[in-house]
Amino acid sequence: MKIVTHSHRHAQAILENVGEYQPIWQGLQTALANISDEKLIAHFQENYEGQTKQTKSISKSINKLIELELGAKRPSDPTLDEENDWIAESQIFGESDYGFNEWRLDFARKVMVQDLDILGESKAVEAGISIEVAFNNAGSAAWNLVKPVIASELNHVKKNIQTSIGIVIAATEAFKKTGGFDSTVGTYEHYLKMLVPMRDLISVPILVIGLEAPETFVIEQTVINGKKYGSVKRTI
Repeated sequence: MKIVTHSHRHAQAILENVGEYQPIWQGLQTALANISDEKLIAHFQENYEGQTKQTKSISKSINKLIELELGAKRPSDPTLDEENDWIAESQIFGESDYGFNEWRLDFARKVMVQDLDILGESKAVEAGISIEVAFNNAGSAAWNLVKPVIASELNHVKKNIQTSIGIVIAATEAFKKTGGFDSTVGTYEHYLKMLVPMRDLISVPILVIGLEAPETFVIEQTVINGKKYGSVKRTI
Protein backbone atom coordinates (compact mmCIF):
# COMPACT_ATOMS: atom_id res chain seq x y z
CA MET A 1 0.00 0.00 0.00
CA LYS A 2 1.12 3.53 -0.68
CA ILE A 3 1.10 5.95 2.23
CA VAL A 4 1.28 9.62 3.14
CA THR A 5 2.49 10.86 6.51
CA HIS A 6 2.10 13.80 8.87
CA SER A 7 4.47 14.34 11.76
CA HIS A 8 3.29 15.80 15.08
CA ARG A 9 6.03 16.97 17.46
CA HIS A 10 8.78 15.71 15.13
CA ALA A 11 7.63 12.07 15.30
CA GLN A 12 9.02 11.08 11.90
CA ALA A 13 12.38 12.72 12.56
CA ILE A 14 12.63 10.75 15.82
CA LEU A 15 11.72 7.46 14.13
CA GLU A 16 14.28 8.09 11.40
CA ASN A 17 17.14 9.34 13.59
CA VAL A 18 17.04 7.48 16.91
CA GLY A 19 19.05 4.33 16.36
CA GLU A 20 16.75 1.98 18.22
CA TYR A 21 13.68 3.21 16.33
CA GLN A 22 15.17 3.13 12.82
CA PRO A 23 14.82 -0.61 12.06
CA ILE A 24 11.36 -0.72 13.62
CA TRP A 25 10.16 2.21 11.51
CA GLN A 26 11.71 0.68 8.39
CA GLY A 27 9.99 -2.60 9.24
CA LEU A 28 6.59 -0.90 9.53
CA GLN A 29 7.07 0.82 6.16
CA THR A 30 8.00 -2.53 4.60
CA ALA A 31 4.99 -4.21 6.20
CA LEU A 32 2.59 -1.64 4.74
CA ALA A 33 4.30 -1.72 1.33
CA ASN A 34 3.94 -5.52 1.29
CA ILE A 35 0.14 -5.29 1.56
CA SER A 36 -0.51 -5.37 -2.17
CA ASP A 37 -3.84 -5.04 -3.93
CA GLU A 38 -3.71 -8.77 -4.68
CA LYS A 39 -3.21 -9.65 -1.01
CA LEU A 40 -6.11 -7.41 -0.01
CA ILE A 41 -8.39 -8.92 -2.66
CA ALA A 42 -7.47 -12.49 -1.74
CA HIS A 43 -7.90 -11.96 2.00
CA PHE A 44 -11.21 -10.13 1.63
CA GLN A 45 -12.70 -12.65 -0.77
CA GLU A 46 -11.60 -15.61 1.33
CA ASN A 47 -12.74 -14.25 4.68
CA TYR A 48 -15.41 -11.59 4.26
CA GLU A 49 -17.02 -11.54 0.82
CA GLY A 50 -20.47 -13.08 0.53
CA GLN A 51 -23.94 -12.71 1.98
CA THR A 52 -23.15 -14.70 5.13
CA LYS A 53 -20.32 -12.37 6.14
CA GLN A 54 -22.05 -8.97 6.07
CA THR A 55 -18.76 -7.10 5.82
CA LYS A 56 -19.09 -3.76 4.07
CA SER A 57 -15.51 -2.52 3.85
CA ILE A 58 -11.93 -3.65 3.41
CA SER A 59 -10.99 -2.55 6.96
CA LYS A 60 -10.92 -6.00 8.60
CA SER A 61 -8.59 -7.34 5.93
CA ILE A 62 -6.23 -4.39 6.37
CA ASN A 63 -6.13 -4.88 10.14
CA LYS A 64 -5.35 -8.58 9.81
CA LEU A 65 -2.75 -8.13 7.10
CA ILE A 66 -0.95 -5.44 9.13
CA GLU A 67 -0.87 -7.87 12.05
CA LEU A 68 0.51 -10.65 9.84
CA GLU A 69 3.11 -8.45 8.11
CA LEU A 70 4.35 -7.12 11.46
CA GLY A 71 4.54 -10.64 12.83
CA ALA A 72 2.56 -9.38 15.81
CA LYS A 73 1.58 -11.86 18.52
CA ARG A 74 -1.22 -11.86 21.06
CA PRO A 75 -0.33 -11.60 24.76
CA SER A 76 -1.51 -15.20 25.26
CA ASP A 77 0.84 -16.58 22.57
CA PRO A 78 3.46 -18.78 24.32
CA THR A 79 6.02 -17.89 21.62
CA LEU A 80 5.73 -14.15 22.33
CA ASP A 81 9.07 -12.44 22.89
CA GLU A 82 8.08 -9.29 24.77
CA GLU A 83 11.43 -7.65 24.10
CA ASN A 84 11.42 -8.08 20.31
CA ASP A 85 7.86 -8.73 19.05
CA TRP A 86 4.99 -6.42 18.24
CA ILE A 87 2.15 -7.23 20.64
CA ALA A 88 -1.38 -7.16 19.19
CA GLU A 89 -4.20 -5.84 21.41
CA SER A 90 -1.70 -4.82 24.04
CA GLN A 91 -3.10 -3.48 27.30
CA ILE A 92 -1.94 0.02 28.17
CA PHE A 93 -1.88 -0.71 31.89
CA GLY A 94 -0.39 -3.61 33.79
CA GLU A 95 -3.08 -3.70 36.47
CA SER A 96 -6.09 -6.00 36.12
CA ASP A 97 -8.57 -3.25 37.03
CA TYR A 98 -7.72 -1.54 33.72
CA GLY A 99 -7.75 -4.53 31.38
CA PHE A 100 -10.91 -3.74 29.43
CA ASN A 101 -11.03 -2.82 25.76
CA GLU A 102 -10.97 0.95 26.18
CA TRP A 103 -7.44 0.67 27.59
CA ARG A 104 -5.92 -1.37 24.76
CA LEU A 105 -3.66 -0.46 21.88
CA ASP A 106 -3.91 -2.19 18.51
CA PHE A 107 -0.16 -2.84 18.57
CA ALA A 108 2.68 -1.95 20.91
CA ARG A 109 6.36 -2.77 21.08
CA LYS A 110 8.92 -2.34 23.82
CA VAL A 111 12.04 -0.34 22.98
CA MET A 112 14.98 0.43 25.26
CA VAL A 113 16.53 3.64 23.95
CA GLN A 114 20.25 4.19 24.47
CA ASP A 115 20.53 7.06 21.94
CA LEU A 116 19.32 9.68 24.38
CA ASP A 117 20.15 13.12 23.01
CA ILE A 118 16.90 13.56 21.10
CA LEU A 119 14.84 12.34 24.08
CA GLY A 120 16.57 14.63 26.57
CA GLU A 121 17.40 11.75 28.93
CA SER A 122 20.57 10.99 30.84
CA LYS A 123 20.23 7.19 30.97
CA ALA A 124 18.69 4.33 29.01
CA VAL A 125 14.89 4.45 29.13
CA GLU A 126 12.00 2.25 28.05
CA ALA A 127 10.52 4.26 25.19
CA GLY A 128 8.26 1.95 23.22
CA ILE A 129 6.00 2.55 20.22
CA SER A 130 2.21 2.28 20.08
CA ILE A 131 0.07 1.89 16.94
CA GLU A 132 -3.63 2.58 16.51
CA VAL A 133 -5.27 1.40 13.27
CA ALA A 134 -8.15 3.85 13.16
CA PHE A 135 -11.03 2.82 10.93
CA ASN A 136 -13.74 3.64 13.46
CA ASN A 137 -16.16 6.54 13.76
CA ALA A 138 -14.75 10.06 13.41
CA GLY A 139 -16.15 10.75 16.86
CA SER A 140 -13.49 8.39 18.23
CA ALA A 141 -10.64 10.31 16.60
CA ALA A 142 -9.82 12.32 19.73
CA TRP A 143 -9.67 9.13 21.82
CA ASN A 144 -7.43 7.42 19.25
CA LEU A 145 -5.02 10.35 19.55
CA VAL A 146 -5.20 10.44 23.34
CA LYS A 147 -4.50 6.73 23.90
CA PRO A 148 -0.85 6.97 22.76
CA VAL A 149 -0.47 9.96 25.08
CA ILE A 150 -1.82 7.95 28.02
CA ALA A 151 0.52 5.09 27.10
CA SER A 152 3.47 7.50 27.07
CA GLU A 153 2.87 9.99 29.86
CA LEU A 154 3.65 9.09 33.47
CA ASN A 155 0.60 8.59 35.67
CA HIS A 156 -0.52 6.77 38.80
CA VAL A 157 -1.28 3.41 37.13
CA LYS A 158 1.53 1.02 36.21
CA LYS A 159 2.05 0.64 32.47
CA ASN A 160 2.17 -2.66 30.64
CA ILE A 161 4.50 -1.11 28.06
CA GLN A 162 5.92 2.36 28.59
CA THR A 163 5.82 4.08 25.20
CA SER A 164 7.19 7.41 24.07
CA ILE A 165 5.86 7.75 20.53
CA GLY A 166 2.58 6.89 18.82
CA ILE A 167 1.52 6.02 15.26
CA VAL A 168 -2.05 6.37 14.01
CA ILE A 169 -2.95 4.65 10.72
CA ALA A 170 -6.10 5.82 8.91
CA ALA A 171 -7.65 5.71 5.45
CA THR A 172 -7.31 8.76 3.24
CA GLU A 173 -10.50 10.39 1.95
CA ALA A 174 -9.85 8.76 -1.44
CA PHE A 175 -9.58 5.30 0.15
CA LYS A 176 -12.69 5.92 2.23
CA LYS A 177 -14.66 6.43 -0.98
CA THR A 178 -13.36 3.31 -2.75
CA GLY A 179 -12.83 0.94 0.18
CA GLY A 180 -16.45 0.58 1.22
CA PHE A 181 -15.96 2.48 4.48
CA ASP A 182 -18.93 3.90 6.35
CA SER A 183 -19.56 7.61 5.78
CA THR A 184 -18.83 8.32 9.46
CA VAL A 185 -15.31 6.85 9.47
CA GLY A 186 -12.56 9.26 10.48
CA THR A 187 -9.94 9.76 7.77
CA TYR A 188 -6.29 10.77 7.63
CA GLU A 189 -7.35 14.29 6.68
CA HIS A 190 -9.76 14.41 9.64
CA TYR A 191 -6.96 13.44 12.03
CA LEU A 192 -4.77 16.25 10.74
CA LYS A 193 -7.55 18.74 11.47
CA MET A 194 -8.05 17.26 14.94
CA LEU A 195 -4.39 17.79 15.78
CA VAL A 196 -4.68 21.57 15.38
CA PRO A 197 -6.99 22.35 18.35
CA MET A 198 -5.58 19.39 20.33
CA ARG A 199 -1.93 20.31 19.87
CA ASP A 200 -1.30 21.20 23.51
CA LEU A 201 -3.16 18.09 24.71
CA ILE A 202 -1.25 15.72 22.41
CA SER A 203 2.02 16.13 24.26
CA VAL A 204 3.95 13.20 22.76
CA PRO A 205 5.25 12.69 19.21
CA ILE A 206 2.65 11.09 16.95
CA LEU A 207 3.01 10.09 13.30
CA VAL A 208 -0.26 9.97 11.37
CA ILE A 209 -0.13 7.61 8.38
CA GLY A 210 -2.71 7.82 5.61
CA LEU A 211 -3.35 4.74 3.47
CA GLU A 212 -3.81 5.61 -0.19
CA ALA A 213 -6.59 3.98 -2.22
CA PRO A 214 -5.74 0.71 -4.04
CA GLU A 215 -5.04 1.14 -7.74
CA THR A 216 -6.72 -1.97 -9.15
CA PHE A 217 -10.02 -2.47 -7.31
CA VAL A 218 -12.84 -0.91 -5.32
CA ILE A 219 -15.28 -2.36 -2.82
CA GLU A 220 -18.85 -2.24 -4.10
CA GLN A 221 -21.75 -2.48 -1.69
CA THR A 222 -24.99 -4.33 -2.37
CA VAL A 223 -28.09 -3.96 -0.19
CA ILE A 224 -29.96 -7.21 0.44
CA ASN A 225 -32.89 -7.29 2.85
CA GLY A 226 -31.80 -3.95 4.23
CA LYS A 227 -28.21 -5.06 4.93
CA LYS A 228 -25.07 -3.96 3.08
CA TYR A 229 -22.57 -6.48 1.73
CA GLY A 230 -19.20 -5.64 0.20
CA SER A 231 -17.64 -7.27 -2.83
CA VAL A 232 -14.50 -6.69 -4.85
CA LYS A 233 -14.77 -5.01 -8.24
CA ARG A 234 -11.57 -4.89 -10.24
CA THR A 235 -10.91 -1.62 -12.06
CA ILE A 236 -7.86 -2.85 -13.99
